[in-house]
Amino acid sequence: MLDSMTPTALPTRIPRPASPGGDVADQDRIRVLIVDDHAVVRMGLRVFFDLQDDITVVGEAADGSEGVAMARRLEPDVVLMDLLMPNMDGITAIGRIKAERPETEIVTMTSFIEEEKVTAALEAGASGYVLKDAEAEEVAAAIRAAFAGEVHLDPAVARLLAQRMRQKKNPAEELVEPLTDREREVLGLLAQGMSNKEIGTKLFITERTARTYVSNILGKLGLASRTQAALWAVEHKTADSKA
Repeated sequence: MLDSMTPTALPTRIPRPASPGGDVADQDRIRVLIVDDHAVVRMGLRVFFDLQDDITVVGEAADGSEGVAMARRLEPDVVLMDLLMPNMDGITAIGRIKAERPETEIVTMTSFIEEEKVTAALEAGASGYVLKDAEAEEVAAAIRAAFAGEVHLDPAVARLLAQRMRQKKNPAEELVEPLTDREREVLGLLAQGMSNKEIGTKLFITERTARTYVSNILGKLGLASRTQAALWAVEHKTADSKA
């Protein structure tokens, strides 16, 4: 549960340039903004994150509107976003934050699994989806995955999305331009959970080039997120490809 206080192992850090006057240790931490209308939830998460050497909470917001404003001002690496809130819901807030700061990753956290909400959150730009009854370590893992450019989904959410993808018409049938061999390689690695940096290292290309390939893949498949692309790749056996 979210009140679990057991720290997890730390991942490989992604270096960040130090800001003038900033503490060097803080520069190595993942800057997280918590957006949730329940003060108890925010407090529990902050207490747990304070025990982590690689995560620091830079702010808390009680609704989506406040979350958008604070994300603009604080420039967090990752936003942990509730979906049901007053004034502005989480899905609307996700879309606005991603429109203003596409480099900010967003992990949604909610107490229910509803296909329409899950899909809307991911299409709005969320890169992770965890349930409020998840262990605190899983929430931290989702934040670390988002920071590394990876996707983290609750297993039940992943099953729901996979089922939905199977029921949809094959996007490849509507492609104006087919995927190139290199794009298929990138898609296969993406489906294996690799970040842009890891894909670049694997294929001997820059992280920026890997990011460009991912964007091209999403455009050609008519998909809105890495999550959808990974599920499409698994469904069409592209994930089995070896680079």
